[in-house]
Amino acid sequence: MANQNFNTFGRGAVADQASFDVGLRQHMIRVYNYMASGLALSGVVAFLIYNFEPVRNLFFVMGMTPGGHIIPVGMNLLGWVAVFAPLGLLLLMGFRAATMSVGAIQGVYWAVTALMGVSLSLVLFRYTGASVARTFFVTAAAFGGLSLYGYTTKTDLSAFGKFLFMGLIGIILAGLVNMIWPSGTMTFIISVAGVLIFSGLIAYDTQKIKEQYADAWGSEMAEKVAIFGALSLYLDFVNLFQFLMSFMGQSRD
Repeated sequence: MANQNFNTFGRGAVADQASFDVGLRQHMIRVYNYMASGLALSGVVAFLIYNFEPVRNLFFVMGMTPGGHIIPVGMNLLGWVAVFAPLGLLLLMGFRAATMSVGAIQGVYWAVTALMGVSLSLVLFRYTGASVARTFFVTAAAFGGLSLYGYTTKTDLSAFGKFLFMGLIGIILAGLVNMIWPSGTMTFIISVAGVLIFSGLIAYDTQKIKEQYADAWGSEMAEKVAIFGALSLYLDFVNLFQFLMSFMGQSRD
């Protein structure tokens, strides 16, 4: 593990270990703060779109259900840009991280989390507020437990990373197929797989963040590592939340 990379024999080595442990705790707090702030920003954007018609009309073409609920029935050009822009920004961060400044990476992070709020607003239109709140708190509790496990476990989770990545690719492909040939059974299977995969990724990514900090300790890369770690956990949280909504969400109709 990352905090075992130091020889603890001798007073100087003990001091180094203590300094590393303090830095690691501060680093994880910074990661969680970034993540929580990103979730808050996404929530604010989703709330504004759901509650204010002028903002809503920037992204969606609205219609009405038989039950009288206003829902998006399509997206305008800005809506499509908002949905697909996060992917482009994530690719930009992936390819240019080494040359981008900390400020630029922060800007991309806030842009991604803000734009994700557009997609998340669809959850508010589809499900009741009570079920959204309930599922969010369940997701938060699950995230806390899984991330704590990833932080404290002595088991090396890197071996599971390949299986989780393969599973992630699998549910993406299955989701594309399900969009073309919709199936209730396939939707259920994808949702179950999604919950399991992103639960595993929360623990795996938390442990990976610790290891990345060990590599960046004492360098200017530490802040970049914190932002990338926060982004990984943010995406894990959001995806786990959306898959759990498939089971716990109560439709407005």
